[in-house]
Amino acid sequence: MNIHMEASVPITAFLNDIPRPFWIMAMVFGFIWHWPIGLVILAYLVGSGRLRRWAGEPGRWHNTAQTQGCGFGWGPGGRFGKWGNGGRSDPPSSSNHAFDDYRAETLRRLEEEQREFMEYLDRLRKARDKAEFDQFMADRRSAPPPPPQQPG
Repeated sequence: MNIHMEASVPITAFLNDIPRPFWIMAMVFGFIWHWPIGLVILAYLVGSGRLRRWAGEPGRWHNTAQTQGCGFGWGPGGRFGKWGNGGRSDPPSSSNHAFDDYRAETLRRLEEEQREFMEYLDRLRKARDKAEFDQFMADRRSAPPPPPQQPG
């Protein structure tokens, strides 16, 4: 059995070819046998992005601006940047100009509708507060005056 790998196959390509169930099995056995080994394997799985696909996020096969940087997402385009897009205020381009224009227009329209809705809610709150205050003042005016207190 030849354990020596060929020089043309780098170690990363070899590690990428190992299926996920084997990684999980190795991690579990690593925790059972000697917990630091399991912890190292878990850190590798999280750091390399192999566990990211389970959370519904793009994994190592998606080469987008969101997955650039280190595997944990702390890099310039990581998911922990400002609003999840690395500090950019606009979403990354999809390379389809018609779709990008449609998306930008839809986002602008949704932001405008959200602003109008928030203004509507604010007007409703003010109207409710005014009605409650007017009711309080009407009840206060119609209430009999309190009896005078006896000194004593």
